[in-house]
Amino acid sequence: MTFDEGLAERIRAHLGADPAIGEKRMFGGLAFLYAGNMAVGVIGDELMVRVGPDATDAALARPGARPFDFTGRPMRGWVVVGASAVSEDEALADWIDQGRAFAAGLPPK
Repeated sequence: MTFDEGLAERIRAHLGADPAIGEKRMFGGLAFLYAGNMAVGVIGDELMVRVGPDATDAALARPGARPFDFTGRPMRGWVVVGASAVSEDEALADWIDQGRAFAAGLPPK
């Protein structure tokens, strides 16, 4: 599976030169990690965001969000956001910041 390189570039631009950020190909897409913990990713033309179990319901209530269901079993704490819901830079930045904040609260790997 390929991923939207344009979306990946927009994520890179928002994350900037933070040395805690890394990239890794996974799930057939591209993941952005904070201190080794996945924060956000790109699968196809959609954004994958790690919001944490406590924020899942609120995240799913936002436009364009749905459960992350890669294996046939939805993963609590993760959402997928459709391309149209992150077409505006402000919306994308908000999702990225939420994913980075959750990952930053985890022990470094």
